[in-house]
Amino acid sequence: MKQPAIQIPDGLNEVLLHACCAPCSSAIVEWLLQHDIQPTIFYFNPNIYPWDEYCIRKEESKRHASSLGIRWIDGDYDHADWQCRVVGLEDEPERGARCMQCFNYRLLETARQAETLGLEWFATTLASSRWKSIEQINEAGFYAEKQFSGVHFWAQNWRKGGLADRRNQLLKEYNFYNQQYCGCEYSMRK
Repeated sequence: MKQPAIQIPDGLNEVLLHACCAPCSSAIVEWLLQHDIQPTIFYFNPNIYPWDEYCIRKEESKRHASSLGIRWIDGDYDHADWQCRVVGLEDEPERGARCMQCFNYRLLETARQAETLGLEWFATTLASSRWKSIEQINEAGFYAEKQFSGVHFWAQNWRKGGLADRRNQLLKEYNFYNQQYCGCEYSMRK
């Protein structure tokens, strides 16, 4: 059964795209550009551990955006702050309360950045991962949307329409570093 096409809200021609990594954002960015939607990449991932891993993922994201001439914004890396936000949730499973807290934090910052930039729409590449809960991501995105006036969360399942397969092709074409865990030390342990 063919999956429904990705829905584009009326008037959406520019979006702040929270990117977790280059592999996950590559097919999404390609799709956006093919549909005349200009993405600005916002790399905000204070959950990633260790520092070296963060730097590798950040540089790959920057390299990808640069190769396409796309604006790329570096969010602050404050892993200690992120750890404070998930205290007591360290032993939660993937898709549990820790992930929900992490999504809330990252998408709040994305919505704040969209408001600062005067962009009406924001979205996230987190919704491309089969390891993440689309429901949690959407809940966090809509919560973030309510905290800032004039910004809207574009809830999208980026696994649709062959984008997961295209992601894997682009991973090889760009020779991206492909991480083997979500990013935080707690997901690394599992």
